[in-house]
Amino acid sequence: MSSTHIISVYDEELKYLTRRISEMGGIAEQMVADSVRALVNSDLALAQKVISEDAILDDAERQINERAIITIAKRQPMAADLREIMGSIRIAADLERVGDLGKNNAKRVIAVHGNGLPRQLARGLEHLAELALMQLKDVLDVYASRSAERANAIRERDGEIDAIYTSLFRELLTYMMEDPRNITPCTHLLFCAKNIERIGDHATNIAETIFYMKTGAQPEGERTKDDTTTSVGAVTE
Repeated sequence: MSSTHIISVYDEELKYLTRRISEMGGIAEQMVADSVRALVNSDLALAQKVISEDAILDDAERQINERAIITIAKRQPMAADLREIMGSIRIAADLERVGDLGKNNAKRVIAVHGNGLPRQLARGLEHLAELALMQLKDVLDVYASRSAERANAIRERDGEIDAIYTSLFRELLTYMMEDPRNITPCTHLLFCAKNIERIGDHATNIAETIFYMKTGAQPEGERTKDDTTTSVGAVTE
């Protein structure tokens, strides 16, 4: 087998990983957007669609991992190529988790169905989701361009989502204190809001991975964080 053919096959294997990551990103974006729409509109059919699509992301991550392992074993890549392959594995894991978070929110549509969502709270969730989805879309664009500078800029925006989440967290607590009947639906919404905030964290993880893939180094300094909910008891799931 000629060296030219070997290089061509190798390039195709790397392109396959890039293409599959992009496909996963598109599916994950749509799942998150649909899960929030289903929650705000109490759309059970749309929520079920999101839940069923999670299996697609799971399968895509598995395929990426298998192809990456085979490529490493066959080609024994070094330096930038090895970072590219390992980065694909890490990004696929983050996107699969984004899909899980969208699915988790879709499952809660059933729990809050029929209770009605106050418009003010709906706007808060929609705004938080818009920021998280913008972060995710931007980082997927950066993945296509492999720009270390843009990846680092996205990483530094993480505090914006944290600030909105903290504000919504406190607003939900206020609703719960004002009327005990709000406790159950607002608790579900607290979990949903936290899931959306975590989507922003995964987008930031991807930005850090892209920076590493391009430069071979980790971004300097700590992430900008503005989540103060731990002072009043964090919501975890």
